[in-house]
Amino acid sequence: MNAPHPDVIQQHLIDPEICIRCNTCEETCPVDAITHDSRNYVVDADKCNLCMACVPPCPTGSIDNWRSVIRLEAYSTEDQLGWDELPPQKSIEVPADASAADAAESVSGDVAIETRKGQTSVVAAAAVPGAQVPPWSAAHPYVNLYGLRNPITATVAGNVRVTELGTESDTHHIVLDFASLPFPVLEGQSLGILPPGVDANGRAHHARQYSIASPRDGERPGYNNVSLTVKRVLVDHDGQPVRGVASNYLCDLKKGDTVQVIGPFGTSFLMPNHEGSNLIMVCTGTGSAPMRAMTERRRRQIGKGESGRLMLFFGARTQQELPYFGPLLKLPRDFIDIEFAYSRMPDQPRRYVQDAMRERAADVAQLLRDPNTCLYVCGLKGMESGVLEALRDIALGQDIDWPVLHEQLKSQGRLHFETY
Repeated sequence: MNAPHPDVIQQHLIDPEICIRCNTCEETCPVDAITHDSRNYVVDADKCNLCMACVPPCPTGSIDNWRSVIRLEAYSTEDQLGWDELPPQKSIEVPADASAADAAESVSGDVAIETRKGQTSVVAAAAVPGAQVPPWSAAHPYVNLYGLRNPITATVAGNVRVTELGTESDTHHIVLDFASLPFPVLEGQSLGILPPGVDANGRAHHARQYSIASPRDGERPGYNNVSLTVKRVLVDHDGQPVRGVASNYLCDLKKGDTVQVIGPFGTSFLMPNHEGSNLIMVCTGTGSAPMRAMTERRRRQIGKGESGRLMLFFGARTQQELPYFGPLLKLPRDFIDIEFAYSRMPDQPRRYVQDAMRERAADVAQLLRDPNTCLYVCGLKGMESGVLEALRDIALGQDIDWPVLHEQLKSQGRLHFETY
């Protein structure tokens, strides 16, 4: 009797040499197939259903790796947690009596993956609240020019605190200069910082990802530099004392210090470049970084095209903890419409960005009706649902079909979330 055809699968793997451990994939996976330890992020082959929901949001592309394997020989999570690089593709022998169709589907990784992508693209799109493609007029981004094996060295050109002294939010504006080495970026992209030293297990610290706060032509126009907005982390999400490795390292840097950088990352959270495009920007805390980059890009383009309305909803616990408060007040009202929302001001009710959006429902709705409007949301993960609910309520109150509009915003690259 002929031997049975081996059960060959396309195993989804994460490249540990590119992954910056940002946790986006694990948060996105709808079946909890992705997990991690202090070393690697891994995919459980027994749980992964190839829905592809985790692939578009990954900022580095490390998630988009596959190996053809016999199901019973699939790499276990223990295998993946222990490796420092992906294994090469093993040759798989298909029995001579296997049909041509079986053989093609078994060993052709490209065919199998493309077929599954086609089958699951709707599922992946439905699994995320925002677009996974950029606006049609966005400039082409460069990504992954520098990785863990070939980081670029940047020099600190400046480090200044941008929240008031005496507040719990110690947030810094840090300028990194790349001298003559190329590091092209667009507004909305990010980079990775490699903190020096090792962790408790003696391994090098993982890279930490930070949004770029400066426009494409540099923090200073014409200079090969970028800026970051970094908050010093001294407590965890539960309020317990902790000293963030990368944030404290960056906030303590002095002018002239050098930093190891990888990236740039990001292919979808990009601003439109066409005349008359409008931006609605919603952010909290250091989520202001990409919004600052986009706003400064538009300010420098006044009279040169790319005109359109700018509307910013910016949230913080108090005015004193809001980064860039002073510079924001200096921007002309006819250039950008700003609404601040404070959740911890003494003797005042808590007010969040979604509350401010509802208060400006008529103005938001006017922009939502314009097909040239793009929306960007950046900040803590918890704000996603609040912002989506506010947009839904605004749409319903203004006779806009929100389910239809929501799908249009995603498919056209006009609604973007970057939360952490």
